[in-house]
Amino acid sequence: MVKLSVIVPFYNVQQYAPTALRSLRANARSDFEFILVDDCSTDRTKEIVERGALDLPGSVHVRREEKGVSAARNQAIDMARGEYLTFMDGDDWVAPGYFSQLVSRIEELGCDFVRTDHVRCTGNQREIHRVPWGPRNTVVSPREVILPADRSTPVDYPYSWAGAYHRRLADDGLLHFPENLRTAEDRPWIWRLHRKAESFAAVDLLGIFYRRGVSTSLTQIGDTRQLDFIASFNQVIKETSEDPDAERFLPKVIRTYCAIIAHHLNTIDKFEPPVARKMRSMSASALKSMPQDLLNEALDTMDLERASRLRRLRRRPAPVEVAA
Repeated sequence: MVKLSVIVPFYNVQQYAPTALRSLRANARSDFEFILVDDCSTDRTKEIVERGALDLPGSVHVRREEKGVSAARNQAIDMARGEYLTFMDGDDWVAPGYFSQLVSRIEELGCDFVRTDHVRCTGNQREIHRVPWGPRNTVVSPREVILPADRSTPVDYPYSWAGAYHRRLADDGLLHFPENLRTAEDRPWIWRLHRKAESFAAVDLLGIFYRRGVSTSLTQIGDTRQLDFIASFNQVIKETSEDPDAERFLPKVIRTYCAIIAHHLNTIDKFEPPVARKMRSMSASALKSMPQDLLNEALDTMDLERASRLRRLRRRPAPVEVAA
């Protein structure tokens, strides 16, 4: 039986794919499978992954005809045979033996999913980022760690690759990603996981390295795809509104949404002027469409600069076609 399925989409990462593949080889085990998905790369990534799959035990190579990281992951989830699943991106890497340790942690704890800390790598800089939940190796209800609204919690740590997941979550449809989103697809994913799974733990394991600042990453591209964060959080609001505890959870969603809008406003110079204008208009429309009592409560808890900026934006007229 396959113990762990590791899902790795690759898209135009020819510079980094060899490092990713070497790290997978250093984690190979007879009961592990590695599902390598070439997500329609236009550089040499396809050839590098094809060659790498030849000497990677347990590798399954998939060549997609349509691009999209959510669809690539979903296809691999449907193919996965492992008792547990995890993810890695094609420009990242893991330490030797990391996946074996990850499996040991989730098996010892017996929970639906575990989350791990990670190392953020920007050029030569290394910075540890931790799951925003204090107790380690302690199984709790994932619903009970969503709050409080005014502090970072595990739903603000959406990285799918920082953890492992029992396959029953995939069978229940909780691991699949929304394919309509080109970025921020992990926000509805992490919220759904925490609202609907039964057990979770943050574990004291460090070994996955996240490469920040890659030119092909959507976080570095200031085009209209970045604006999908609005559709992403609108989806989180819609789904959370249908939860029995919507009254408890919605203030957290609204406050996080406001913080993300404020962040994009603060980095608006990376967008081309037409995209920046569209982002402002769409954000103004989003603020108007939120439950206004919850929005006012959220703004009252934010620092004066961000709150003032968002209040000004809310007063901004939004074109009918954008508001729709």
